[in-house]
Amino acid sequence: MEANLAALAEQHAELDALLSSLDDPGWQRPTRCEGWTVADVVLHLAQTDEMALGSAQGRFAEQLARLTEGLAPPVDVDTGADAMVAHERGLPPDALLTRWRTGSAALRQQLAAADPHQRVDWVAGQLSIRTLATTRFSECWIHTGDVAGALGVSEEPSDRLEHIARLAWRTLPYAFARDGRGLAGPVALDLRAPSGARWHFVPEEEPATVIEGSGYELCLVAARRRAPDETSLHGSGPDVDSVLELVRTYA
Repeated sequence: MEANLAALAEQHAELDALLSSLDDPGWQRPTRCEGWTVADVVLHLAQTDEMALGSAQGRFAEQLARLTEGLAPPVDVDTGADAMVAHERGLPPDALLTRWRTGSAALRQQLAAADPHQRVDWVAGQLSIRTLATTRFSECWIHTGDVAGALGVSEEPSDRLEHIARLAWRTLPYAFARDGRGLAGPVALDLRAPSGARWHFVPEEEPATVIEGSGYELCLVAARRRAPDETSLHGSGPDVDSVLELVRTYA
């Protein structure tokens, strides 16, 4: 759990460094999230960090109700997130940055104080505090990339992405079930970290499918920020194409 929280804190610091000296026009730059500016992306992170804080405190439903008060029931998660952002869009940059900083710090503090094995409510169902921490790290990493891209800043991938790659691997059965498909058998990932180290995620049973290649690229594919055919990822077994199509950082 300590490593998960360290990764989350480092990611928050990376995003904060991008935002701390941003001028007003910078906050309004469009991002690769359709229809969202940099300010919208940060607002979304602030809102979802507040949801996660509520989850860790055992009041997820209450926090979600507060953020969605007056909004129509969403047809899916993405529609709901867009409606929440539209509902609060237009906050002054200083107030928005303070809100995100305050919420992210409170979330880290709450997660650190909780039992990492405790089950809590989240958008896709119940998960452990440890998985919630990794989910928040994953979302912050994804959107840090969105902000960096909008600002023309190049990111250096870090080995802390191992937590995201592991999350994507562990939630493959859920990703397949959500799409109405089944895996032919267990999946293993044999990935190369940005440092050159090896990330090897192996199931208890003999894997039917093995995916190999860049761990950074696997995280980008899982984040829906790069198409599988634009990467070096490859593999063997019956589910290679389906895994690369469906893998996501679900939790």
